[in-house]
Amino acid sequence: MPTPHNPPAAVRRALRKLGADIKDARRRRRLPMAVVAERAFTSRSTLQKIEAGDTSVSIGIYASVLQALGLLDGLSQVADIANDSVGQALASADLPKSVHLRRSTGPSRDG
Repeated sequence: MPTPHNPPAAVRRALRKLGADIKDARRRRRLPMAVVAERAFTSRSTLQKIEAGDTSVSIGIYASVLQALGLLDGLSQVADIANDSVGQALASADLPKSVHLRRSTGPSRDG
């Protein structure tokens, strides 16, 4: 049996915002819930949960709904290095201070 999951408030807020944004996108497109649910291969009740920001719905279903609305490209950018200033700073801090060329110990090719 799965362990109950109670995500932090920040996670719940982010998913509520995502759900509201998905709902707004669906409404701007004038698409009924039944149509979007069918295109995302899910049920209308699951789409309702997504639009409410339910934390129990898998990210795969969220992604399917985003695809049904033509918004999937944004998901692939979420953790992209271009948007990860902390990761970039850590990677830069890990770079060597100086780089030295290694001397060859083999015979010279000049001669």
